[in-house]
Amino acid sequence: MKQRRVFSLLLVGALMTAILVSGGGSAGASSSENYAASHGCASSLVLCTEVQDPQSVFGHYVGHDEPSVLFYSNTPGSGNHMQYNVTLPTEPAGPFSDSNGYSAEVSPAFWFGMAMCDTQSYPESSSVCTPDSDSNIVNPADTKHAPGAAFMELQFYPPGFASQFAGISCDATKWCVALTIDSLSENAFTGQQLNPTCTAEVGGSIEYRNFAYLTMSGTPIGPPGPLDFQFIGSGDPHSSADTFYMNQGDNITVSLSDTPNGLQTIVHDNSNPDPATNTGTMTASAANGFGQMKFLPSGHACQQLPYTFHPMYSTSTPQTRVLWAAHDYNVAMDAETGHFDFCSSIDPNFNGCNGTEGIPGDQEPADGEDFGCFSDAQNANPAYVAPPGQDAAYCLLSNVGFDGTSYNNYWPNGTGTNATAFLFSSPKTGANDTTPYPQFAFEADLPAIESNATGGPCDNVTGVGCTNPPVTDDGSPANFYPYFSTVDNGGACNWGAGSTLPNTINDFGGSAAEFGSLLAEPYWLTGQHGKAANFIENYNSGPLTNTC
Repeated sequence: MKQRRVFSLLLVGALMTAILVSGGGSAGASSSENYAASHGCASSLVLCTEVQDPQSVFGHYVGHDEPSVLFYSNTPGSGNHMQYNVTLPTEPAGPFSDSNGYSAEVSPAFWFGMAMCDTQSYPESSSVCTPDSDSNIVNPADTKHAPGAAFMELQFYPPGFASQFAGISCDATKWCVALTIDSLSENAFTGQQLNPTCTAEVGGSIEYRNFAYLTMSGTPIGPPGPLDFQFIGSGDPHSSADTFYMNQGDNITVSLSDTPNGLQTIVHDNSNPDPATNTGTMTASAANGFGQMKFLPSGHACQQLPYTFHPMYSTSTPQTRVLWAAHDYNVAMDAETGHFDFCSSIDPNFNGCNGTEGIPGDQEPADGEDFGCFSDAQNANPAYVAPPGQDAAYCLLSNVGFDGTSYNNYWPNGTGTNATAFLFSSPKTGANDTTPYPQFAFEADLPAIESNATGGPCDNVTGVGCTNPPVTDDGSPANFYPYFSTVDNGGACNWGAGSTLPNTINDFGGSAAEFGSLLAEPYWLTGQHGKAANFIENYNSGPLTNTC
């Protein structure tokens, strides 16, 4: 792993240099400005869907750790209409401490996902994607054609740290939520990609996204499309009084449903009695400025096509995949992790840590994973500034050394020094949101992160060297890996990620047991004209009976 971390340093440093040369910032710019210099998935790693083949997409590893709960149902409509109940975390009280665990330190975004149609996205072999239809199910081992697909994430952002869009928080104390849709502009069979000129205009990589905060009016605060995106506007929640916020500990209802105008997301805050401010919505419609990038592999043209995004599948089963994504799911909840580590000092010229990194008691010289860094003075909440004697900065890019806060005792564990868990119900579907999903599965994309194709120990063909828990850059197993448990939340069965949670019903044996065995699945080989092979990108428990 140490080899891969040095490798990452060279690549991310080159990336940041390219961003600065292109006019995204200056050598003297603040770290937040440098980090926000490109909104594309090559640099804003925190917000983007993990791809199966980062080498062909980015030329190097780009991604993050995504332990997830998948929900399965053969009921028609379960793949495009569902409702969850959520209790938001409450942060530790009192002065900030590097030894406390805050939500943003373990997850920059808790999100609910769904596969979407996108006729201009991978694999670029067919213009037909019938919304809400299992006719879109494809096995790469059996065909050279498939509908274009995107992946939607309804992302909930924790409070307190550096502000969006540079950082991960919308507010000092409140939560916000955004509708994001990621697409991939690559032909699976020829290896052709969106032309370099246009790629640069949508953020620097062929994986690009639509992004819109949920608002009280349902109107985006700025253009959500990949070509029209604005940092001050689309990406700045404070640029509009219409942005929807929620308080810590609030109970909310999350509804996702296809409509004639596209996927509609509604978040209703049951703890807020004010009808003027208690509901945020966003619909992924062309009328709201959502769009797809026309696949133009040659030349220099760049065209965003107005597009209304609809869910891809009717049901949610192990076969309802997005074939370019590392994960293999449709309906899922993810506690995205692996993005936070402490840093003693920052070099503003390259946005990286140039001191020591690591949690108290386990610090070492900074290395290639320590980018996207912020000083404590940039935190949205001044109460989150470390007092003298504690680290004065932190870094948010992927912690492939598996040694930051995500892999230590910073997760919810029932103590007052760590945040409470992000609790969520199993989804329900049907006309009145009363039909349960009878099965679920656990999944973790650790093999994708540990891949020896990018310097890690895991052989994604044989499974040799793949580990759970993951191995740190010091060669020992990570101190901790988060796992999901079911809990009694005021008489309701909920799910939560972390360590030992209060009122646990079932912890499924913890992380080493619940994520199951290595999962081999067929993927197309980039540029091999339809040839497919099995690759191991995930641990997966297999379908289990859902009693929650």
